[in-house]
Amino acid sequence: MSEPHDLMTTAEVAELTRAPQSTVRYWRFCSTGPSSFRVGRRVLYRRQAVERWLSTQEQADTAQQAS
Repeated sequence: MSEPHDLMTTAEVAELTRAPQSTVRYWRFCSTGPSSFRVGRRVLYRRQAVERWLSTQEQADTAQQAS
């Protein structure tokens, strides 16, 4: 079971990615952002999933710049 500090809110993901909260919500709507889930009405993200998504974004950008 994950620790409570392993879960992030939309606001925390926005702060980490330096993107507006509305952009993080849009990524979720389009299924292009980090994986998330609902607990009641709250949307939560696992820190590991966010870090993995960021790494994937970085690798994709690096590959695009190389071509």
